[in-house]
Amino acid sequence: MSSFKNLRIVDNFYQTSSFFPMPTVLIGTLTDDGKTSLGPFSLIQPYYVAGRDYYAMLLCCRNSSNTAQHILARGACSINFIPDKRKYFKEAVRLGWPGDTPAEKMKDCLFTLEEGLRSAEDPRGLYPKVVAESFQVFECSWMRELDEAGGDRPGILDGYPPPYHDFNGITSEFGAHFILRVDKILMKEKYHRAIIDGVRSRDFPRVPVDYGYRDSKSFWYTRFSRAIPQILPMREANLDSVCYAAERIDPDIKFTREACSRLVKVPRIFLHTALKGCVAWARDNQVTLITEEHMDIINDKRAKEKK
Repeated sequence: MSSFKNLRIVDNFYQTSSFFPMPTVLIGTLTDDGKTSLGPFSLIQPYYVAGRDYYAMLLCCRNSSNTAQHILARGACSINFIPDKRKYFKEAVRLGWPGDTPAEKMKDCLFTLEEGLRSAEDPRGLYPKVVAESFQVFECSWMRELDEAGGDRPGILDGYPPPYHDFNGITSEFGAHFILRVDKILMKEKYHRAIIDGVRSRDFPRVPVDYGYRDSKSFWYTRFSRAIPQILPMREANLDSVCYAAERIDPDIKFTREACSRLVKVPRIFLHTALKGCVAWARDNQVTLITEEHMDIINDKRAKEKK
């Protein structure tokens, strides 16, 4: 006999039919008069993470929301990751009240807005400001060309008629999905340094995790405690097998045995990809024999930033 009970799946099942932990972020978009408006969201996650020439996030939201309408109109947005402070979460809940205009929401807003990096690089462009209190910000652009969503336009607030897209743009009468290319990742200095030099338990930002709108009167979220490391199980490959694979990865670029020894802890399923990455670096740097010293450079994924 099962130890579980069957629970009916209803609209907004992630809130109403389950306990589903989610991030708490503020999406910054541009109003018609060029001002930045903030909206809280949790249905945001990585989408394209590897294998393409860009990276992307996926945002799911009501298509009548201020955020969706602004993205449909102008495409640019910022994803602001706020730290765990009770007053910040309270303000995020206030900003999410449906029906308020951007001007009403942003009047006396607790958060501080500042220019991001995109506006500094492209002074003639129009980009949302970012939340200064955030520990990190993704500056993004909507990939409207995907799923033929380029024809989707703002202006319909009582339900969009079909046809609908499968995964980008207007995807249902009341829903929208946006594939957002990550143009810039902005990081506060403390956390930037931690990623470059190596993250320790005390270096992790304090982040709120919410459970969505679960009843008629409250949003529920949990306070951050501390990050706890769990050591990965290490399974070293046979050095000869790594050398065998390295010998056959490219006819013009070779690896010393010492260089191959740096790859014995790479899981077998990822070894081919790791070797291809080393070869790509070697080609970019006119190297035909990859040595142990070269592997030190390759393994440092932030080498250029350290310089």
